[in-house]
Amino acid sequence: MTKNLSNSYSVINLHKKPSTKSEVVTQMLYGESFSIFKRYGRWLKIKIKEDGYKGYIQNKNFSEFLKPSHKVSVLKANIYRLPNKSKRVNIMPFGSKIKVLEGKNNFLKFLKGWIHKNDLKPISYVEKNPFKKIHIFKSIKYKWGGKSFKGIDCSGLIQIFLNFNNKFCPRDAKDQVRYFKKNVKLKNIKRNDIIFWKGHVALAISNKKLIHAYGPMKKTVIMGINQTIKRIEKTAKLKVIGIKRL
Repeated sequence: MTKNLSNSYSVINLHKKPSTKSEVVTQMLYGESFSIFKRYGRWLKIKIKEDGYKGYIQNKNFSEFLKPSHKVSVLKANIYRLPNKSKRVNIMPFGSKIKVLEGKNNFLKFLKGWIHKNDLKPISYVEKNPFKKIHIFKSIKYKWGGKSFKGIDCSGLIQIFLNFNNKFCPRDAKDQVRYFKKNVKLKNIKRNDIIFWKGHVALAISNKKLIHAYGPMKKTVIMGINQTIKRIEKTAKLKVIGIKRL
């Protein structure tokens, strides 16, 4: 296994097998780091440092590991060629991590260009409420394995907000339900409790409502907690298997 490298692309797919036709199991955001296990022609078998997830990515020109100094704190941040808004060259998703090289005119420079300082937080920054901004993903389309504004899945939605707040979180719902230990009863549910079904997860935003990236509705939606529990039991024959508190 080699030393850590940094993902130098805004979003990159991690596949179950070394083929673009294989299932996308997760994504790496810009600045996330990984190590290589094996090389298969133009494919690499890797392990993501942040969550230990393994899979296959296409071999590209990745950068040596760069210790990040800042992270993107908005749904999508425009990247410009110069320290002004005259020419956009890329977009970075929420949670991307960058190493700032210099600053000018309220813009900060990193390897891919210039980004406005209002779109960033220092890498050490944490919110008192880790899910404070989760509503920015409302109406973002559902995408299996997704972790960005281009598409996100239910467990990815939980993970990226905890990761943004420098907290470890497994990638998949089946691992998340085991990782979080504090159990809560439905009658005692409150904001930021995490509700699990087999293969699905949602976040309570109050004692009445939740938000989740919901496959059947093809997007991230806010729904009533009781309404959701009844709907999933009726349509998927699944009951709640756990409610966890951070």
